[in-house]
Amino acid sequence: MKKDVVKFGKLLYDKDLTSATSGNISVFDGKSVFITVTGTALGFLNEDDVVEIDLDGNELENGKKASSEKKMHLAIYKLRPDIKAIIHCHSPFATAFAACRKELSAPIIAENIIYFGKIPVAPYAMPSSQQLVDNTVKEFVDYDTVLMANHGIVSGGSDLTNAFHKIETAETYAKTYVYSKIIGNQALLNEQELSKLAELRKKIHGK
Repeated sequence: MKKDVVKFGKLLYDKDLTSATSGNISVFDGKSVFITVTGTALGFLNEDDVVEIDLDGNELENGKKASSEKKMHLAIYKLRPDIKAIIHCHSPFATAFAACRKELSAPIIAENIIYFGKIPVAPYAMPSSQQLVDNTVKEFVDYDTVLMANHGIVSGGSDLTNAFHKIETAETYAKTYVYSKIIGNQALLNEQELSKLAELRKKIHGK
């Protein structure tokens, strides 16, 4: 478990999806959550930078303090039994949308409509606060990937690979939107095209 967290922290850094000490990662084995220690840089993790906690948030290893966002991770796991891994980061393009409090929903690429439907924005709240937890977790009732207003992006998956793919795809979606705006004449998919994509999304994801 810890080795996987280290692996994906470095991958996020290598892909320019995180910087310095921003973001946190966790994985749930059905009993304990393994989460990055507060203040760690995801690109330079080692296994000592990951701590095991229980579902009440208690650290099970002496001398290690879990990420300040642990309450959000735990609340998502409790809400969504299908989610076994969570990545929160401040990837530049997705976070730019979060800073503008603008959801990622423009129908510009078929694959992203199928993959996400849309990526909503949870209302702003102070980092590490209970209000931030409440605002963000509410969106996870219907979505796996959520922008956090003026903060960043968080995604849950069946494992860390799945969660990482969602973060990477969301960042590419945001980047493509920005570049298409710069190029100009951005062409949006029409209602008929969207209806067919919605049918395909339902077949693939069941929603």
